[in-house]
Amino acid sequence: MNSQQWIKKSDNYVMKNYGRYPIVAVKGKGCRVWDADGKEYLDFLAGIAVNNLGHCHPRIVEALRKQAGEMIHCSNLYHIPPQIELAELLCQNSFAQKVFFCNSGAEANEAAIKLARKYSREKYGQERFEIITASESFHGRTMATLSATGQEKIQRFFDPLLHGFTHVPYNDVAALEKAVSSRTCAVMLEPIQGESGVNVPSPDYFREIRRICDKNSVLLIFDEVQVGMGRTGHLFAYEHFGVAPDIMTLAKALAGGAPIGAMLTTDEYAAAFTPGSHGSTFGGNPLVTAAAVAAMRTISEEGFLERVIEMGNYLRDRLREVGARYPFVTEVRGIGLMIGVGLSIPGADIIRKGHERGLLLNCTHDTVLRFVPPLVVTREEIDEMLVILDGILAEL
Repeated sequence: MNSQQWIKKSDNYVMKNYGRYPIVAVKGKGCRVWDADGKEYLDFLAGIAVNNLGHCHPRIVEALRKQAGEMIHCSNLYHIPPQIELAELLCQNSFAQKVFFCNSGAEANEAAIKLARKYSREKYGQERFEIITASESFHGRTMATLSATGQEKIQRFFDPLLHGFTHVPYNDVAALEKAVSSRTCAVMLEPIQGESGVNVPSPDYFREIRRICDKNSVLLIFDEVQVGMGRTGHLFAYEHFGVAPDIMTLAKALAGGAPIGAMLTTDEYAAAFTPGSHGSTFGGNPLVTAAAVAAMRTISEEGFLERVIEMGNYLRDRLREVGARYPFVTEVRGIGLMIGVGLSIPGADIIRKGHERGLLLNCTHDTVLRFVPPLVVTREEIDEMLVILDGILAEL
């Protein structure tokens, strides 16, 4: 079937809770995607920072094929070897000592919220349950993570929200310190805010937040669902700031495109999750954890992350060169291959024109172009993208 036929069928049977573009993606390889009509696109969105190793990376494909021939699903009533292997890799390469597996970023953040509340309730009493998050944050679409999210446009229509969440301005130490009370059990922050426009905090922000949490015996949760797994040039974004969290959440790129979520923490906090306190039917199943082991090993290879930093610096520098020619480009910001280009005009037309010319981009917060290409992107592909982008901007 061609694209229009697929879209017509989708209109008949699929809920319309997404504002979908008229593109029917059927094949991907590296940084390229093809639609049902055979049109080729250069992908600088990577499934919204999911396909960090590009589309159909051979190691991910082989891991999935091999595991699918052995076992696809196994209940968490039993031990699962690739799950154990993945947990070991995550702990060996982070601050963590224990891992809980689930299926998505929202589920990972839900688990973090529940763990923080349960640990704090058992240690300090039932009145210690409030969690401080940031304005403009995004933590998911379940009721708890929706309540944690600091964006009214996402929370709208779902009142009453779960109580116990306080939102303060991002990158404002004084506001967060003032919000801490005897009822606060945790602070939950994104090391870099993605959905609200690639907002990077000041260098000392998280050191100050860590100090405040330690002073008040409050847990620090980092939501690395979008920024983890090499996106910023470190395996985990918290490494940029020299501050380790008490709990960290991962998803998106963890399994190279297969659906998975994870919550990482230390032995002390993990002990609060006793048998029966939390769970997931599909969480950490053999298929996705085998893919995640392959992804972890690939990203951890010598030179991989250094190259992410190199390509990120190159992309930022070139975007600044291009942007300097257009008065409506206000800023280029980001770390590694997570870059935002601020605009003084809405970016929707740029995205639409990009699609017409074979470029997949994303506009977040209405006026920020978000660049999260696969981490395997080449200098030549960056140059190709910039030629397309420059041509579009010249028309505006």
